[in-house]
Amino acid sequence: MHDKNVARVRRAQQTRRRIAQVKAARLTVHRSNCHIYAQVIDPSGRKVLAAASTVEREVREAQPKGGSVGAAAEVGKRIAQKAKQLGIEAIAFDRSGYKYHGRVKALAEAARANGLKF
Repeated sequence: MHDKNVARVRRAQQTRRRIAQVKAARLTVHRSNCHIYAQVIDPSGRKVLAAASTVEREVREAQPKGGSVGAAAEVGKRIAQKAKQLGIEAIAFDRSGYKYHGRVKALAEAARANGLKF
């Protein structure tokens, strides 16, 4: 019997295989009930180039509840700024098997609004 997490991980692996063929840096997202995390990973998949999450002090001051859509949008804004400082403009969005809805969507749209292309 499969549970939700096994199915999510299977979807995530499928996406990562496609992104690896394109050889693009990827913006990966992980969410829990209380927090959301984003990382920009280099094309080889071996090194994290930038990271942002609702655990960071600056984000917590702006958005005290880490599990909200507003907090996810703040993380999207911060990850886009960090990626642009590194000279990364175009990335592949890896939603880690999560639905493109709610907090994942808010993070992606905030990253796009702040200059990342995907």
